[in-house]
Amino acid sequence: MGNDMKPLFSFGPFTLYFFGLMIGIGAIVGLLLAIKEAKRRGLNYSQLTDGIMYSIIAGILGARIVYIVIYDPAYYLANPAKVFHITEGGLSIHGGILGGLLFGLWFMKRHKMPIWKTLDLIAPSLILAQGISRIGCDVFGGPVLNDLPWGIEKNGQLLHPAQAYEFLLDYILFGYLWLRLKKPSYHGQVFLHYLIGFMVIRGIVEFVRINPQVVGPLSVSHMMSLIGIFIAVYLMKKRRESGLINNSEPLPRNEYIKIALSVIGLIVVSLVIYYSVQG
Repeated sequence: MGNDMKPLFSFGPFTLYFFGLMIGIGAIVGLLLAIKEAKRRGLNYSQLTDGIMYSIIAGILGARIVYIVIYDPAYYLANPAKVFHITEGGLSIHGGILGGLLFGLWFMKRHKMPIWKTLDLIAPSLILAQGISRIGCDVFGGPVLNDLPWGIEKNGQLLHPAQAYEFLLDYILFGYLWLRLKKPSYHGQVFLHYLIGFMVIRGIVEFVRINPQVVGPLSVSHMMSLIGIFIAVYLMKKRRESGLINNSEPLPRNEYIKIALSVIGLIVVSLVIYYSVQG
């Protein structure tokens, strides 16, 4: 597994890394999209913005804590100061989702926001932000078995571009969720489909990465993804019983065309940036 945190420039003690830049861009794009949709739906976008910003911070903390606890607790017990060295890598996407979601739920309850409607609204923005941030991810896949033309050469090895696999699938999921947001069958459907979709994506990509395996070819990340899927499926059954929406009108054809072109554009631009910097 390749690990190459790529610095862009330094100014005194401050260093801007490619991964950090793409995380920032992804967060801004996702936030702007969520605000635009909140305005269109007449929701309190100022309150939503505050919740998203705080949830991002909680997500980063959750990502770090879960990585430390699940992936390498012995190392961090022996080197406690390293807990704060995030620039050296060590964030769990599952922990990030969990941390952001737990804080977001608390924030929405405190401010009496419609929880399922709000979660549905942010789901497409969330997966879009994740896809964009993956462009700069420093963790590559394992060695390829054949000379794949899209492999990434690092330290004399040809590696799977695991980040590219993930952001390509993320963008496809974004397109689906954006269309589903315009015509949900029940409140909570879009967010729960996001959870299931992303956990499946993460499970697929995990097969080309190198992480501790726990059952046959299944890794720790696979186990966390399966837990997430089971929880989401259970909640889907509950939501179908209480939050049905009567949506009988089909979406106009131009909506499908617009989102298809948007996804294609995201894929092309992201691949160009990815291979220009990471390749």
